[in-house]
Amino acid sequence: MSDERWEHLTGGYRIGYDPRPALAQLRVGQDEDAVWKELWDELHHQGDVGEASYAAVPELVRIYKKRGIVRWQTFAMVATIELRRTEAGNPKLPVWLADDYLTAIQELAVAGARDIFQTSEPDTIRAILGLIAIARGLRVWGELLAHYSEPEIAAMLDRQ
Repeated sequence: MSDERWEHLTGGYRIGYDPRPALAQLRVGQDEDAVWKELWDELHHQGDVGEASYAAVPELVRIYKKRGIVRWQTFAMVATIELRRTEAGNPKLPVWLADDYLTAIQELAVAGARDIFQTSEPDTIRAILGLIAIARGLRVWGELLAHYSEPEIAAMLDRQ
């Protein structure tokens, strides 16, 4: 978090964004709804992500593991960033960040598998299952689970 490279990262809007202040607020549970709104707005925009998005992933996982509060936002945010990372037009994962980033996704999937039975909230369950699928290489299934509600999937299957 003290690495000066954070000061030069870009977010989903392709402009400079340093997520450290928002992550610090999240770490202590300060104004979480506003922080999550900021992170969603800044780290992902219409399919675009940036290096700040990638740098935030290991920190989001550390915060989740430390606080242990099962919320859909962590899983959905990490799933979204990882799914968009490989899309054309988004920057490559920086070498200096790759190991921490990829390890964090696996760690969050393991934590999600452990914690999934602590919630009955459908959005949280879907986000956890989606991230687990992505971490295990099932990216299409992960995207369906993480980004579409049951009624939306039922409509896709023509089972309304």
